Amino acid sequence: MKLTFLGTGTSTGVPSIACECETCLSADPRDKRLRVSILIEHEEKTLLVDTSSDFRQQALRANIKFLDAVLITHCHVDHVFGLDDIRPLNFRYGAMPVYANEPAWTDLRRIFKYIFEPDHVGGGLPQLIPHTVYHNSPFAIGDIQVTPLEVIHGKLPVMAYRFNDFAYATDLNFISDETIELMQGLDVLVLDCVRIRPHPTHLGLNEALAYIERINPRRAYLTHLNHDVMHARDSKLLPENVQFSYDGLVVN
Repeated sequence: MKLTFLGTGTSTGVPSIACECETCLSADPRDKRLRVSILIEHEEKTLLVDTSSDFRQQALRANIKFLDAVLITHCHVDHVFGLDDIRPLNFRYGAMPVYANEPAWTDLRRIFKYIFEPDHVGGGLPQLIPHTVYHNSPFAIGDIQVTPLEVIHGKLPVMAYRFNDFAYATDLNFISDETIELMQGLDVLVLDCVRIRPHPTHLGLNEALAYIERINPRRAYLTHLNHDVMHARDSKLLPENVQFSYDGLVVN
């Protein structure tokens, strides 16, 4: 399995507009963060998790030519506002399977009403094949076993996803004991860590490291990083098996 980090930044991206902090002015490319999204490639299947606000830029940068499916974690702007940019793939390959939980589908149908209740002709609408996912109800896409796992982001139920022995869990501040048990035996875990300090709806560094210790993956990567995190400066705060992710990082 090949994992590519398309974006690793928080909702504002890094650098943040009008900010002159040390991270936003950094020349280190690892401190340039588009909104969070990953690409998974395994046994001729290619999956995208979240159509971020920067999806078009990410797709061009990563040379994405085809997707078998899109999986949505939750319906916040930074995770879904690139949905319209799947249209070029629709033009070439037809409708796209999209997986999301019920709260996300409710919001997607409201925000993208023009897709689900079209009232005009022309313009080229995204073509979706909706699938609803449920906590701990696995399904397969080719040889990839996908297990949706519910985590909590403030008060919002968000879907983390386990793909064989890899799990992706972003935008959360609470993981239940049940979900932690379902995450055992991982080779790689990608986990939310918005900043060093605690945060009301995301994990701060200490909270993220505590969950990593309980889940005990072989390797862990932190994502959804804001401009409080400077890659070179703050990497020394991490245990040996934990790294800050960065845009363009590839993990096999």
